[in-house]
Amino acid sequence: MNEYIGPGRARPALDIGSGAGALARHLHYELGYRTTGVDCSPSAVAVAAAQDTGTAPGPAWRCLDITTTDLTLVERVLAGRPVAHVAAEMGISRPTAHKWVRRWRTEGDAGLADRSSRPRTTPHRTSSATEAPVCHLRTSRKLGLARIGPILGLPASTVHRVLVRHGLNRLAWLDRPTGAIVRRYERARPGELVHVDIKKLGNIPDGGGHKIMDRRQVMDNKLATTDERKSCKPLIGYSFIHSAVDDYSRLAYSEVLPDERQHTAIAFWQRANAFFTGQSVIVERVLTDNGSCYKSKLFTQALAASGITHKKIRPYRPQTNGKVERFNRTLLDEWAYLRPCTSNTERTAALADFLHGYNHHRCHTALGGHPPISRVESVGGLALVEAERVGSQTA
Repeated sequence: MNEYIGPGRARPALDIGSGAGALARHLHYELGYRTTGVDCSPSAVAVAAAQDTGTAPGPAWRCLDITTTDLTLVERVLAGRPVAHVAAEMGISRPTAHKWVRRWRTEGDAGLADRSSRPRTTPHRTSSATEAPVCHLRTSRKLGLARIGPILGLPASTVHRVLVRHGLNRLAWLDRPTGAIVRRYERARPGELVHVDIKKLGNIPDGGGHKIMDRRQVMDNKLATTDERKSCKPLIGYSFIHSAVDDYSRLAYSEVLPDERQHTAIAFWQRANAFFTGQSVIVERVLTDNGSCYKSKLFTQALAASGITHKKIRPYRPQTNGKVERFNRTLLDEWAYLRPCTSNTERTAALADFLHGYNHHRCHTALGGHPPISRVESVGGLALVEAERVGSQTA
């Protein structure tokens, strides 16, 4: 069955179903056919594509881009046809048609590009003199809408709008000590920057520590675990978790080591670098704090021997190394303190399983809910495709 839509022209009827989606498809079908005279129905597109490529394509609702449609409108008007008639044919209002023609005559083809609908001026916007005390109370006292509003005599909705405009509506986006907006960054590729840090944890005596039993029993366990004494008290000591986290992918590597001296840190980095290399991640820079082991010349020389640049954060500014600092917190919550352990050996043995789950299965909010390994694999796959393309061109 054909529907007559003009002199000598009929287009095939289309079963589009019902609902808002069906209406959108109908409008697109109507626009595509009226503008070009080409049947843009999904079935027609599929048949044409199959004839060209020999394959059955997926849904293809969009046959025209907005620029082509606008240019078609302008061409018809320049051909001498009334704007009202062209607007009716293309399914738009006369004011809209006049607007596009006016833009084309003023700016040329560039005037047909999409632009923001935001007004150039907002006369009723809250003044800067009113916004300043709102921002000051937020950054200095960390107050919320319900408290800032009564203090300044403003509605909570106005306070919220001001805070959103200045990027202060989330306390998580502020540095708690200073109130300044936290500047978050992320490198463009794996290995461009790797964060390195050390977390110190108390050892667990054989039989368990104070988290699972009373202090009298804990003291007996400590006495049975070690012969070292200080002021007649047993010395259980500490474990040092050395960690390296890639800035772009958040891929992590950690080891439990007995100290944080320079030779231990150098040996750890060599093993960490081998791990990243095994994942096709070439490390370019390493960022550390100003700990004594990292300030040593031997550590910097060890990095330079592998062609790696050593960067150190500003003193007393751990936020710069925030990705590995956040990883340390995840270590405590999901490994060290996840369940009671009866010995230090038991806790250390569980680290490997945690790292595998963190790198391959744990969802990361900064990665869109994907694990860190997904970014390494995706970038590696793109690099392989690019290498194959370059190789084929060279051949």
